[in-house]
Amino acid sequence: MEDKMIRSAGLVLPALFLATAAFAQQADQPVLKGAAAFGDWRADKPGIRRLIKPEDLPKPYLTKSASNSAGLADMPAGAKPRLPAGFSAELIASGIDNPRAVRIAPNGDLFVADSEANQIRVYRLSKDSAKPAEDAIFARNLNQPYGIAFYPPGNDPQWVYVANSDRIVRFAYRNGELKAAGEPQTIVDKIPSNHHWTRDIVFSPDGKTLYLSVGSGSNIAEDMGKAPDGGLEAWIKSKPLGATWGSEDGRADVLAFDPDGKNGRIVATGLRNCSGMTVQPATGALWCVVNERDALGDNVPFEYATSVKDGAFYGWPWYYIGDNEDPRHKGARPDLAGKATIPDVLMQAHSAPLNIAFYDRQDFPAGTGFPQDYRGDAFVALHGSWNRGNRTGYKVVRLLFKGGKPTGEYEDFMTGFVVSNGEVWGRPVGVAVASDGALIVTEDGNGTIWRVTYGGARS
Repeated sequence: MEDKMIRSAGLVLPALFLATAAFAQQADQPVLKGAAAFGDWRADKPGIRRLIKPEDLPKPYLTKSASNSAGLADMPAGAKPRLPAGFSAELIASGIDNPRAVRIAPNGDLFVADSEANQIRVYRLSKDSAKPAEDAIFARNLNQPYGIAFYPPGNDPQWVYVANSDRIVRFAYRNGELKAAGEPQTIVDKIPSNHHWTRDIVFSPDGKTLYLSVGSGSNIAEDMGKAPDGGLEAWIKSKPLGATWGSEDGRADVLAFDPDGKNGRIVATGLRNCSGMTVQPATGALWCVVNERDALGDNVPFEYATSVKDGAFYGWPWYYIGDNEDPRHKGARPDLAGKATIPDVLMQAHSAPLNIAFYDRQDFPAGTGFPQDYRGDAFVALHGSWNRGNRTGYKVVRLLFKGGKPTGEYEDFMTGFVVSNGEVWGRPVGVAVASDGALIVTEDGNGTIWRVTYGGARS
């Protein structure tokens, strides 16, 4: 579960954050597995790989539940994140109030949700640098906007959809417009908006389905009640597998609608807080990254990225990572035992994954983009821990795929945001692949946007 932090000024040596080849993974470096993968920020560096499996899950309460929010330091002058050898990061913009999800328009413009400012920003980069040639406010007076999607999918969208905390709206749009020409049209309303408010949206490849993620209203459904109105047995017979009720009705779900907002349905349940969604180009599968529950210990349960299967139940609030029953709901839902789908890629507990983007475009200009072995992999932004004694997260990681399927391994890609065990200067949130192959990263610690490119010898 992500948290907010208090800013504290601090002096940091800029040299700590300069990208350098010294951080590249050595060919003979082993993959960290099991408990060895449960380290903290001090061991993070580009190239470090982890493989966490369901059987590695510790028992709950082996450590006390920590409240360990990071102080926020000012970004030092000249600071840059650490990257693998051959990669470099350029600062696009800074001083933004709360840059969150970032999406790429068909013409290459960057659309950024400035969530706490209640607006959508647009950046048009110059041809030969990361500095914006133009920037503008596309839309104002929103309500904690987060997810952004262009419709219909393809090169000639007619609408920009925006997911507010309480509703989905859309604006009429033509390629290259920097400001919405008209008022927003409400597509889906009455979305519960308290507690987890980050609503992401994405369209299916054929444009017929609009997916919406709605996070839980609590940590473990404390106020949901032991049974729904009409009794649990009747609820089980009439609702999707693992559906919640009361204060959690319609939450911890991925939902689906027609593009006009009609014919809403539940796609999958038990996803405590799916803060980022995308479609895998190679397969057309819907993917999301999930913030799991808190207060079971430093390494319980794992966060995850997963393909979202229609009709699947992912455990929350009764189970986690398969058939592990939450002790705070012991014996409450024996009917769900053995029915929770195990996620595809497990990550360190409390890392707070917020966005995911696949690196799988085939239309990059010649000589641009990342090396070939990155194609088909995915990048995930980890916002960083608060419910953990030793800090983890605060980085961008690469999920490894082979033949379109995840290997389960993930690798540190963009690190260096942590100053000390008490302070950080950056908290990654949004990731997107630009039309020229660059990786765009937002972070809301110091309100910056970065452009990551590759300039080394290609593999």
